[in-house]
Amino acid sequence: MNQASLSVDAITNLIEAFHHHHPAVRSAAVDELIKLGSITVNLLIAAYDDSQDQGFQAQIIQVLAQIGDAKALKLLAEVVGTSVANHCQGNVRRIAARGLGKIASTTSNTEIINNAQEKLIWALLTPEDWGLRYAAAVSLQEIATPKAKAALQQAIAQETDPVVRSRMAIALS
Repeated sequence: MNQASLSVDAITNLIEAFHHHHPAVRSAAVDELIKLGSITVNLLIAAYDDSQDQGFQAQIIQVLAQIGDAKALKLLAEVVGTSVANHCQGNVRRIAARGLGKIASTTSNTEIINNAQEKLIWALLTPEDWGLRYAAAVSLQEIATPKAKAALQQAIAQETDPVVRSRMAIALS
């Protein structure tokens, strides 16, 4: 077996560990995939696309958000824009929003920054989910472009949740 297939097999096994019954095994798999970084992204995205298990998908989004690789931009943006049927999906959207912030704040590619920023601005101004607006505010603060700051200034004027408003004020300070 060559090195490339061994790596694919190892990554696939770590991803499959998200199905394990013991939380420590799942947590260890998350940690290892994050350590492996960008080489795991394509396999993680493929596993996400192949699954209907929301818990499994949530683990994948968590890893992709923490890795912060631009290859995950489209998926993370899609997850941020997903309608929420339950609380767990809301948490996944928030994690995805933070992943977009990480991706956009660690690149100089203006197209990537703009794509992430547009989805985060939507998340800041549109959803009823205060947690998503909060996550978007934190991510836009990280991006720190003039457009991100302008969106935060616009949003703070219409924000009704005191916690989110406070976070927006911090982001603007």
